[in-house]
Amino acid sequence: MIDAEIIAIGSELLSAQRVDTNSLYLADQLNALGIEVRRKLVVGDDRTLLTVAVQQALHNQGSGNAFTKAAGLLILTGGLGPTEDDVTRDAVAAALGRPLLFHQEISDEIEERFRRRSRKMAEINKRQAYVIEGAEVLPNNAGTAPGLWVDAEGTIVILLPGPPKEMRPMFEAECLPRLKRRMPEVVIRTRFYRVTGMTESDLDALISPVYKPYANPVTTILASAGDIQIHLRARCATEAETEGLLAEVGSPIEELLGPRLYSRNGDPLEAVIGGMLCGEQATLCVAESCTGGMVAGRITSVPGSSEYFLGGFLAYSDAIKTSLLGVDAQLIAQQTAVSAEVACAMADGALARTGASYAISITGEAGPESATGAPVGTIYVGIAAQGQATEATRFVMPGDRDRVRGFATNAALDMLRQRLLGSAR
Repeated sequence: MIDAEIIAIGSELLSAQRVDTNSLYLADQLNALGIEVRRKLVVGDDRTLLTVAVQQALHNQGSGNAFTKAAGLLILTGGLGPTEDDVTRDAVAAALGRPLLFHQEISDEIEERFRRRSRKMAEINKRQAYVIEGAEVLPNNAGTAPGLWVDAEGTIVILLPGPPKEMRPMFEAECLPRLKRRMPEVVIRTRFYRVTGMTESDLDALISPVYKPYANPVTTILASAGDIQIHLRARCATEAETEGLLAEVGSPIEELLGPRLYSRNGDPLEAVIGGMLCGEQATLCVAESCTGGMVAGRITSVPGSSEYFLGGFLAYSDAIKTSLLGVDAQLIAQQTAVSAEVACAMADGALARTGASYAISITGEAGPESATGAPVGTIYVGIAAQGQATEATRFVMPGDRDRVRGFATNAALDMLRQRLLGSAR
């Protein structure tokens, strides 16, 4: 099995204005070939730093338990332009200990490209005609910078241009066919679980006895506000072996998680709920206060949500809760807007005004200060359904305003999911 490393070159990628999308694309393409990406780096336009990074990828590092083998495949994107800050060719040549050789035919092709555009090639563009000794030239039909393919010390080194409109066609036309011929048959598959209703530490304590004995599949846990993702990535020679290994590890994890596991294919909570509502031929409406439309936004982000989502009410002030949803002003005065009673009244009002099958309501104190005296982070979620008793649940959400609102949104969607699960039994 071959591991890969990707190095994205460019000081602009170390700023907040530019995002390295090339590495995401390449990782996806390599995974489809059964090649695992073990490391991705971003290096600025620094010849010395880039030379060191390439040398680290090309040579075995460390000793004992800290030993890391050289990468079988190293892909570099960017830094192949004609200017002084385009240092990739120089750095890779230095790391390999090979000279750069000028190719007149490449210079002529670049000059002809300029001529076709009625432009004169600058002398500096000749820098793009230098090729690392022993490298294969990868033609660039979308730009002036050719790519390079180098067989070096047991590692394949590929140099690709940085602009995606040049990099992607070159990789697909020139690199994929070569890699398919060179790579052993390996299948990589992933199970993508999503869980809600528990903390990351509690989840790991529950499932780590299952996954820890396995180096393959690799287990990754990612947490966000109210939502946890578990990735199981397995690599085997055949599809059957890979799926069997995923089942060996995944099935016990699924059993341990029980109803807290809401997705086995990575679908978000709002998509899962949409499928459940469609299965019931049911409809939904929302009444939101502190989340300011976030629940409705997530629901309507799912294509086809118009089949089951009727609409909602953004009732931020007490007066709007009364005028739009019919919440009794005296109830608000007695219980405050942040209460189970008001959450239930909001859900009932939304249900009555839309005729939906289900209604979700949210009211609470997201912070940074409290207007009702309830502690910041206090959230009430109400659920109303035709022919069923309306209920509200109190949550105390951690974090700043954004995290509280994120947790509240997820909690509301999960309460609906649990109600739908109950009605399906």
